[in-house]
Amino acid sequence: MGTTERGAPGAFRGRAGRLSHPAAPPLATLAAGVVGAVYLWGADPHEGGTLLPRCPFNWATGLDCPSCGATRMCYDLLHGDLAAAWADNPVLLLVGVPLLGWLGGRWLVEGLRGRRYRPRFARLPTAALLAVAVVWGVARNIAG
Repeated sequence: MGTTERGAPGAFRGRAGRLSHPAAPPLATLAAGVVGAVYLWGADPHEGGTLLPRCPFNWATGLDCPSCGATRMCYDLLHGDLAAAWADNPVLLLVGVPLLGWLGGRWLVEGLRGRRYRPRFARLPTAALLAVAVVWGVARNIAG
């Protein structure tokens, strides 16, 4: 796991020489996610006219990327509408949400334990995940 340099147990020295706890980045990310979810709760991406960004890939090409629909899916999940979330992006719902939960949860737990979490991704699962993303991206644009 992580090693500590001079300082309190579980503390790490950053580039600037200041101490930072390994839990700070995942907690800050979680806090930013909560702020985003609070905003998204009241900003319906299905309606438009909100300060939600457009997918850069879709903007540049007019095609849907593998994660297009993620904002609408998150909105629908926040409001408990699983069927609408499924309609927005079923592959991201089945693969992305559990993967994000697992990696984010491990990052937070390891940080709270005072250890840095640096996941190592094996080649085969990474290649399979990328293949699913490419196939999904192509299939959703062919199907319309």
